[in-house]
Amino acid sequence: MKLDILAFGAHPDDVELGCGGTIAKEIDLGKKVGIIDLTHGELGTRGTKEIRDQEAKAAANILGVSIRENLNMRDGFFINDEWHQLEIIKMIRKYQPEIVLCNAIDDRHIDHGKGSKLVSDACFLSGLMKVESKYHGNKQEVWRPKLVYHYIQWASIKPDFVVDISGYNDKKIEAILSYSSQFYNSNSDEPETHITSKNFLESISYRAKDLGRLIGTDYAEGYTIERYLAVNSLGDLI
Repeated sequence: MKLDILAFGAHPDDVELGCGGTIAKEIDLGKKVGIIDLTHGELGTRGTKEIRDQEAKAAANILGVSIRENLNMRDGFFINDEWHQLEIIKMIRKYQPEIVLCNAIDDRHIDHGKGSKLVSDACFLSGLMKVESKYHGNKQEVWRPKLVYHYIQWASIKPDFVVDISGYNDKKIEAILSYSSQFYNSNSDEPETHITSKNFLESISYRAKDLGRLIGTDYAEGYTIERYLAVNSLGDLI
């Protein structure tokens, strides 16, 4: 299956938090979108691997993505080396996305910056003919995404561009709340973390509202880029 957009996250819920509204909108616009989680988030204070897998599946169904896979890398301990790069290259060549979305370039959680660089490097290497990969025993053709964008997570990184997600923030929040083990729950007796507070849950929408305010819309999500963003004419900007 060829995808238009492939979103990578170091952990289940990274994609929903960072670009869930964009994904929901692009799917409504007819694009085929997939999600690849690098790890199961098994080192998280709350939940288990099995619970988070179930939550990830529920969130994927809400967003309507075409595929969701997990690369079974070690939460907290994956590195940017040849083995890990090749695992991602296999996915890029398998799904041949035009656009790749990946973790924030720098963030509170060490896996976010690591995942960002790992995926970005793999996107480049995936386009090299002399980098060979096999999937189910079959040699893969080279493929390099046209664009790599980094969504924004915990840290308030200044975006290079924003996407209007007005009308899609509610679906984004619904997908996020599928991860009931991870976020605010007044009935939970599990340990508190940075992301379990009511403040954090509310911040998802008020950040989107603020970015929307800056472009004259209700909600928006921000991204950083690795190279110049090109437009055909000034009229392409809103």
